[in-house]
Amino acid sequence: MASQGQVIFWSMTTVIIILAAVIALIIGFGVSGKRSISVTALTSPGNIGQRGILGCTFEPDIQMGRIAIRWAKAGVAGLVHEFKGGKDHLDEQDALFQGRTSVFTDQVISGNASLELRDVQLSDAGTYQCSVTTARGSGMAVLRYRTGAFSTPKVHMENSSRGDTLQCEAPRWFPRPAVRWTAYSDAGEYLPHVANTSYEPNAENITLKVISFLHNITANATYTCVIENDIAKGTGNIKVTGFSITRGTNLQLVNLNAEAVSSSLSACHWMLLLPLYQLLI
Repeated sequence: MASQGQVIFWSMTTVIIILAAVIALIIGFGVSGKRSISVTALTSPGNIGQRGILGCTFEPDIQMGRIAIRWAKAGVAGLVHEFKGGKDHLDEQDALFQGRTSVFTDQVISGNASLELRDVQLSDAGTYQCSVTTARGSGMAVLRYRTGAFSTPKVHMENSSRGDTLQCEAPRWFPRPAVRWTAYSDAGEYLPHVANTSYEPNAENITLKVISFLHNITANATYTCVIENDIAKGTGNIKVTGFSITRGTNLQLVNLNAEAVSSSLSACHWMLLLPLYQLLI
């Protein structure tokens, strides 16, 4: 007759064997039924009040009906957007994003899971997850989305009692940017300059209108106004000669590469594994 210690030993052994078998079956199902697919995300800062794109691509699959795309945001209870079976499914969409999101339906079959976000809000900034499931497998990518305001500066000349003055103006910026001027003669000589810059709140009381004046302009020189924050960099150039004025503008955004992550197990498999793992430890 077995002792009490032997009974306990064999009971624990049996439980461990059963749990190990269940885990093996779950993992085996996930690996054999689905493989991981490559999903990559890339984004640029969103411009408040404008249209933004959260980029996401995946390995193409010709079976449109088997493609499912889910966008989620950290800290938001509902989904940002869901697309599956060739159409949108927005029953679980969070109220914050209602009426503002869409995917590029005609490009999904070619591997484009990007999200269009209309009327970008300052509060849209955060961490997003793009999850894709196809007949081939599943994967996901995470990106950090930043929001602000930026616009191209325009430079023009004004005549006043103080002499010729350059005005650099940009209608919408946030956060508050830094403004600097450079001035060089045609011979490449750096010219001294003094600028006066002001920031005026716009109607929505978030973005700022930037105006900067540069006085005592001389001919045969090139002046550059640079407006910059951690979201974007705008540049306005003007070349003044004795006969003409030439202008140019440029706007550069700060691109943010996202961390691409792929997974061969679906979320439900990980949820099943967690309590079993906790029992073993």
